[in-house]
Amino acid sequence: MIQTGKQSVGSILVRSDAFEDSHPIPRDYTADGEDISPPLSWSRVPEGTKSLALICDDPDAPTLQPWVHWVIYNLPAVVTILPPRMPRSATLARPTSVAGALQGKNSWTSNNLGYRGPNPPPGKAHRYRFHLYALNTMLDIPAGADKNALIIAMRGHILGEGTLTGTYKK
Repeated sequence: MIQTGKQSVGSILVRSDAFEDSHPIPRDYTADGEDISPPLSWSRVPEGTKSLALICDDPDAPTLQPWVHWVIYNLPAVVTILPPRMPRSATLARPTSVAGALQGKNSWTSNNLGYRGPNPPPGKAHRYRFHLYALNTMLDIPAGADKNALIIAMRGHILGEGTLTGTYKK
């Protein structure tokens, strides 16, 4: 969790119609399948929320920092659903409910905007954390920002957060 100082943050309930919390992510949403973003939905967004941000990462990756699979921010506060197959573009125009939202860089060296699905090395299952943050502002960072830039921009603006975790193993 990102610390917000003395202010305690509310708990957002994050869900998916594709998998339950702490259960396997279906193949379609992985690099072994169609590599499309899964459907996500949420509730219990705190009052005063102006925008939402989502980070999906793999804390079990054999890298110094968790491997980033998705960075999306400036989602309108009224949005409660991300449908599957979100486009891989820096600025989202569809679906219309998320028009104007921005996507950032994932950890891949190519095709590094938008969602990229689980692709762990063979062996143990990896965890994939979909962190959703409710913010009291729209963020003033450009499209294509990375996870670290997003985390810095969110400091002091987090009203609530929630996490859905999926697993995947080859």
